[in-house]
Amino acid sequence: MKILCIGRNYADHIAELHNEVPDEPVIFLKPDTALLKNNDPFYYPDFTQDIHHELEIILRISKEGKNIQPQFAKNYFDAIGLGIDFTARDLQSKAKSKGLPWDLAKGFNGSAPVSEFLPLADYPDLKNINFTLRLNQEIKQQGNTSFMLHPFENIISYISQFILLKKGDIIFTGTPKGVGPVQVGDRLEGFLEDKKVLDFEIK
Repeated sequence: MKILCIGRNYADHIAELHNEVPDEPVIFLKPDTALLKNNDPFYYPDFTQDIHHELEIILRISKEGKNIQPQFAKNYFDAIGLGIDFTARDLQSKAKSKGLPWDLAKGFNGSAPVSEFLPLADYPDLKNINFTLRLNQEIKQQGNTSFMLHPFENIISYISQFILLKKGDIIFTGTPKGVGPVQVGDRLEGFLEDKKVLDFEIK
């Protein structure tokens, strides 16, 4: 399976990092070894001193497809959940300053905690889903899918022009504003609407 991620998909997050608004979706990948499931703890690695949380809605691809048109994209995913795109911001900034890829800043072990997946039937309006991250019980990120620059169907369509999507692939759909650092001892809780789907510690 693949973990495909969308960068710069919420204007307020683009602004807080002083990035340019892209004309097309920004795509990057994480290896399957980045997955962290079942609310297992995240162990802070020793190669970075500045890991940031980025809360995102994730999609589960349900069948193989390529060159998918937006109007048919809903037929290719069957569930959503929450994921955190942990980012070693110091490694990313160093790589970006040199014009180099920043795969290691995004793809290290355990950098993609994911929740259980919930059926689409639970969310009749995919363009109006609220999601929230609490850090030590304090709200740090709040988003709504209505503010996406590229909605789910456009993301799937765009990726599928270049990369064959397969059953079991996961797509991270972008983070809203409020990203920030985590420390050993922190507890992260993620909510889809009012349902808590993420709850784990940093060790």
